[in-house]
Amino acid sequence: MNRRLFHRPVTWIAVVVLGIGGAGALYWFAPWRLFTDTTVTETLSAVPSAAPQPSASAGAVPAEPAGPVVVAEGDFVTHEHDTSGTARLVRAPDGSHRLEISGLDTSDGPDLRVWLTDQEVRTGTAGWRVFDDGEYAELGELKGNRGDQVYRLDTGVDPAAFRSVSIWCKRFAVSFGAAELTPVRS
Repeated sequence: MNRRLFHRPVTWIAVVVLGIGGAGALYWFAPWRLFTDTTVTETLSAVPSAAPQPSASAGAVPAEPAGPVVVAEGDFVTHEHDTSGTARLVRAPDGSHRLEISGLDTSDGPDLRVWLTDQEVRTGTAGWRVFDDGEYAELGELKGNRGDQVYRLDTGVDPAAFRSVSIWCKRFAVSFGAAELTPVRS
C-alpha cells in the first residue's frame, strides 16, 4: 500500500467523514435491535364473560357491570415485521379506558410507539404506511416487543374515534403490525 496516501489531508478527511457517516448509520438503523428482545408482563384486566344474565323482569334494564368491560378487540396482522398478539380496549368501572395488548410478539426496533388510529387495517405492504394519514393518538413508547402490556388512554382521547391500533416505528414512518378494533357487543 502506498504510504503517501495516509500523509495526505484529503485521505484523513475522507476517513473522518466515513467514520462519522458509519456511526450515524448505526445510530439511525440500530441493527442490533433485530437480535434483542424485551419481554413485558403487566397485569391485564380480569373481564367477566359476556354471557347475558337473566333479568328479573322482561322490561328491566340490565345493570352496568361492576368490573371492567371489553369494548373493542382484534388480532394483530403483520406489516413490516412479523407481528402477532391481541389488542383490546377496556373500559374501567370509573369510565376510564386502557388499551391492553396480550401475547405480543414482534421485532424490536428503533423508536417504536403504540398508536390508536382512525385508519382501516390493510394486510401486506398496502398497510405499512397508512396510519399517519388520518387521526391518531400516541399512547406511548412500546414497552417491549414481547408479552402483555397496558397503556392508559388520556381523558381527552375518545376511544370511539379510533378503529385500529398500530405498533408504529416513528423513525421510519412504518407499521410493524396492526390490529383492527372491532366493537364487542355486550
